[in-house]
Order: sequence, then C-alpha cells, then structure tokens
Amino acid sequence: MEFFATCGRGVEKLLGEELHVAGVHGVRPLTAGVAISGDMEDAYRALLWSRIASRVLLTLGRVRSSDADALYEDVYDIPWEDHIGLHATIAVSAYGTNDALRNSHFTALRVKDAICDRLMSLRGARPSVETAKPDVRINVQVGSKRATVSIDLSGTPLDHRGYRAEGKPVGTPLRENLAAALLAMAGWTHEKAKDSLLVNPFAGAGTIAIEAALIASDAAPGILRPHWGFDRWLGHDPEVWDKLLDDADDRAQSGTPEDVHVLACETDPVAVRYAEMSAKRSGAGACMGFFSDQQILARVAREKLVNAGDAFLACHCPASTSFSQLPTFYASLTSLMRDCGAFSKLAFLSADPNADVSLGYTAATTVGARNGTEDTCARIYDVANAKPRPQAKVKVRDKQVLVGDERAQQFASRLNKVARERRKWAKQKGIYAYRVYDADLNDYNMAIDVYNGAGPDAGRTLIHVAEYAAPKEIDPAKTAQRMADALAIIPVVFEVDPADVFVKRRLRARGGEQYALPMNPSSDAEVPGRSFITCENGLLFEVNLADRLDTGIFLDHRLTRDLIGRVARDKSFLNLFAYTGTASVYAAAGGARYTTTVDMSNTYLDWAWHNMELNGLIDSRQEFERADVLGWIDDVRHSRDRWDLIFVDPPTFSNSSKMGSRSWDVKRDHVELLIGVSRLLTPGGTAIFSCNERSFKPDVAKLRKAGVLISDITAKTIPHDFERNQRVHHCYLLRRESL
Repeated sequence: MEFFATCGRGVEKLLGEELHVAGVHGVRPLTAGVAISGDMEDAYRALLWSRIASRVLLTLGRVRSSDADALYEDVYDIPWEDHIGLHATIAVSAYGTNDALRNSHFTALRVKDAICDRLMSLRGARPSVETAKPDVRINVQVGSKRATVSIDLSGTPLDHRGYRAEGKPVGTPLRENLAAALLAMAGWTHEKAKDSLLVNPFAGAGTIAIEAALIASDAAPGILRPHWGFDRWLGHDPEVWDKLLDDADDRAQSGTPEDVHVLACETDPVAVRYAEMSAKRSGAGACMGFFSDQQILARVAREKLVNAGDAFLACHCPASTSFSQLPTFYASLTSLMRDCGAFSKLAFLSADPNADVSLGYTAATTVGARNGTEDTCARIYDVANAKPRPQAKVKVRDKQVLVGDERAQQFASRLNKVARERRKWAKQKGIYAYRVYDADLNDYNMAIDVYNGAGPDAGRTLIHVAEYAAPKEIDPAKTAQRMADALAIIPVVFEVDPADVFVKRRLRARGGEQYALPMNPSSDAEVPGRSFITCENGLLFEVNLADRLDTGIFLDHRLTRDLIGRVARDKSFLNLFAYTGTASVYAAAGGARYTTTVDMSNTYLDWAWHNMELNGLIDSRQEFERADVLGWIDDVRHSRDRWDLIFVDPPTFSNSSKMGSRSWDVKRDHVELLIGVSRLLTPGGTAIFSCNERSFKPDVAKLRKAGVLISDITAKTIPHDFERNQRVHHCYLLRRESL
C-alpha cells in the first residue's frame, strides 16, 4: 500500500528519520512530506507516533486531470464501495489547480459527484456530505497532468493532540508539530532527555514544554486523540490498531522519567493556568516544572544543570510581540541564559530576520516554517561551541546588572543621574510624560522617554526607547550588544518590569528620520502599551507605545500646546494635520468658542475624538473633518469660514496614496501651505506653525511678498527636557499683513 505523510517544507528529512525510528517501513522523503510504502501497520505507526507530520494519506490512485470529464471518469473507476460504508458520510477537499481545473471547489464537486454516482449505481443510495466531521475524508491533489486521490486517515490534523485545555489561550498558540520539529532539530529525544534538561522560557500556552515532556516520557503523540479519519473507513483493521495502542500504553507507563527534566516559565497568570491545565491533560506533567517567575526558573535551572548531561533552551518569540518589544524580549532572553548557566543548544522560533544579530550567535541550522497563517523560522544555535558573549557587571541603583560591555557603566551612571533630576523636576511641574535621555553618549544612540499613567492607568509607568539609525560603518552586532546592555539597565533605573519597556528603531528616510514599522503587529493581542492613559497639564491623553509609528503625543510640543490653551479662550480654533488632536483638546479646555480638527486619517481622527471624550469635552462645538489638508485649505479658502487661531504641524515629507499624485516636502512646499493658512485667518488672527525638519528655514521673503508675517518663537517652545537639542522642532507665529 502507498501512503503519504505531509509536513511543512524544510522538515521532510526530520520526518523521515522520525518515522524510521518509529518502525515505519518504506520511508522516502519528498517535497512537503514523506512517501511510505508498506502495510496498514506502517500507516498506523505513522499516525500514532509522528510528532512532526500534519496528516497521513492513503493513496488510492493517480487520475487524469486534463479536464473535468477525464477526472470524473477516472475517479468513478476507483472501487469506492471498498472504502465507504453504506450509511457513511463523506467530504472532499481539493488542492492545487491547472489550466483545465482552475477552481478547487469545482474540482472537489466533480470528484464528489463521481463517488456518489458510482455508489448510487451499485447500492441505490448516495452517501451524504458532511464537511465538519465526515466518516471518510477524501483528499485530491491536482497536478498539471495527473491528480492524486487519497483518503485522509488522520481526520483532523495530527497536531490536534487532544491535550489543549478548554477555552481560549492567550495569544496565538504554537502548533504542536512545529514545536516538535523545533525540538527534533535541536536533538531533544527520549534517550537524550534521560540525563538532560530543557528550559522553555516565554512558554505561552506551554506547547514546546509539553511536547518536550511527552518526548521525555516516551508518550505517543496520538494516544489521546478520541477520533481518527479511519474510524468508519471500511479498510480499518481494529486488531492491528489495538495492538499498537497497547504497546504505546506500555511504553508511556515505563518511559516516564523519575525526575523533572523540563522547566517552563510564563509570567501571564491566565497563560500559566491554561498551560498547566494542558500539561495535566497531556499526562506528561510529572516530568515538568512550571514557574511564573523567571528568577525562580533560573535558580532551579542552575541547580539542575549541575547533574545534567546536556542543557537545552527552547522558546519562540510570540506572534503578539510587536517590533517595539523585540529588543526587550532579546535582552530578557540573553539575560536568562546568563543567569541559568551553560546551555548546549538554543532552539529558537521567530519571524525576526535579525535574530542572529540580536542574540549574538550564528544559527547552525535554519528552516522556514509557518505557524497557522504566520511565517516564521526555526533556528538552532550550537551555544556550547560558540564564542560566548562577554560578561561584565555594572552598578545601577545599588544593584549589580550583568551586561556585555563594562563601558555600559558610563551609560548607567548618566541615565541614573538624569532620571533622578527629571523625576524631581517632573513632580514639581506636574508632568507625567517627559524625556530623560537623548543620545547623551555617542555609543548609546537612543532617546528614552518616561510615560506615567493617569486615570485607569494611574500608578503604572512605561518606558519608550527610540533607537536612532546607526552609521553604516558601525558593526550591527556591536549596536545590538549596546542595545541589549541598555535594556538590561533601563528597567533597573526606572524600577519597571522589562515588559513595560518599548523600543522602536529609527530609519533614515528622505526628508529626515522615521520610525520603522512594527515587524509583527497583532491587533487582537493584549499588549500592555497598546492603549495607555497619561496626563499633561491636567488633561488626559491616550498613547500607544507598542506598535504605532509615534506614541500619540509629541512631548517636545508640550509648551506649544500650553500656549494654545492659554490664548484660545473665546476664539475659534483650527487644527491642521491634527494627528491625535492633542492641540484641539488644549484649545477646547482653554475655552475656545469652537474647534475644527482636520486630518487625513480616520484612525487619528477617532483617536482625537477619544482624547476629547477622555476630558469630557465632546459637544456640538467640536468638529472633526477627514480630508487631505492641502486640498481642504484650497476648498475652504473660497468659503466664508475663518478662524481666530490656527495650529498647523505638517509632516516633514509625505507621499501618501491618499494625496493622489502629489507628494509633500515641507522645505519645498511650506510657502504655498502657509499662504493658504493665512487666508483662513480672521482679521487680527494668529497661526502657529511647527516643523520637525531640523535644517528648516522659512522663505521669509516669499511669505512677506504674499503678505504673510512670520516670527520665530522656537526658543520659547523648547521644554526643559529637550534643551539638549534646540533643533528638535522649529515654531513660528504667522499673521497677515494689514491691508
């Protein structure tokens, strides 16, 4: 008989080796699977013992796929009466297309018709179709000239082991066969586990740890599954299957280690409960130790490493980890590796292409993979034979912090000194969000901001780190090491959890610098910095430190917003390029007669509306307009609408598709913009123009020629926490020349 065990691309050889060890005969790795030539016992062994395979298919025949009629005729000739019972239900799934069969749904329909028509002619009754839980599931793989028709003996995919706890896990759980493939790549086997230790930090739903424990206890991965695709198939041999089950039960009973060989850790209490329930259901909990504190995990790991032959560390970077949290994640992982002691192998699963640089090792093996709909990559690091990271200790707030470079002491001392001064200053001024560090030292080229919570987030503190783009001549590994050291120091200085430190990387772009987009944003994941309430001058604002390009409030504009609030009373106020509407909130709170908030983004307008709502300012006097600001100004200039006070803070550069064929460059286009803005002012009205292009200089002559008077007030708008960089923004007052 001919079978085919499917798997993800890249792990075919691993699957072949696994099946051979399990006693399966006639194994031949192919693309995306392994061909098996044997009898039903071989198929049953593959189903029961394969941790890596996705499905096991019984090949019934290869039929013509040159056209729909040929497909129908050849499928009709297959003896379906030998496979499908009289009252059995069926489902047909088709995959792949060719020039003649371009729609997989149509292909599946023709195959179903052929099966039903044959059985109708023989029995006088057609089988019913049941897509959810059919008695027999038929698989059709279409090629250019032939299609392979098979019966899916698995039923549901083999990664559905049956041990997952009820309820919804936190985030996206790792697929069981992907976790098993990662462990197989690292060399974690039942024999190896007898005298070795495996540590699984950031365990999430506990999949890696549970799979490792099942391997250690020699438990068949399919032993808990209540249903199989062969249960109602006519070719099923219960005697052979029951014998294999009895053998698997005996192995599981005698294979459980006497000592704990798998240690796992997850700090989220909901995830911990879910993982512990799943571990209990798996039956492998006896050889697992689960912790909710990484320091305790490290201590227990160090104790067990004394008597362990080999030590493995296996983990994955959760899909919900945004770009802003990656450096903190790596810093925590490398710190844990130092705290635990020597590891032989690091098995790591992540979609991050820069994982090698961030971890400080070169992967010995890499295999691309998919976890559900998400692309990822399995990496194995031979840590035992790799050059270890240098280690040094620095003193931070009377604590010793392990880092890679002793020169990090200078950074720690500088950050701690400035943080103390800024904390005192902010408390006196009632400031909740402020800058502490801005590339004070050349080797630590980043900006660090503190966000204290207010309202529902009162008592919490988040840290935002913006890493500036390093010069091309700087070794990326050195940059990554410095960032890792900084992220080991920052939580200690500010006394926050490392998970409350969010990092973004700035890239050089036309017109200045911009933040990199999140690598892997996940809108439905609970990330602590995704929605956070802070306070400024008694006003509440929502910020997003996790995965937005900017946080939602420009801290360097604090004094500019304060100026708007002080002069807005009884004035009509217009906010152009409004972003999250913070200036509009100040104007409304300052007693503006009404406010008009204009931006091109629905997201930012919703955010602006929410900021107004947070402060109880939503009423008929607050207007929100979604529009391309440049076009909107042209249109409104021809109306009678005018404003007493206008704030305009355009981007440095933009080529958004929402602007049509136009692009925007503040150096090139500011004259036209400001002339248009001046025409929207009431007689005696004032506009405030802000710009973040550091080398910006207004064309005073052209503006004067158009009757626009401009005066530089930048020095009065630079807050104390930004005084090191007087070019963080430029700010001007605009008025129309009297006629």
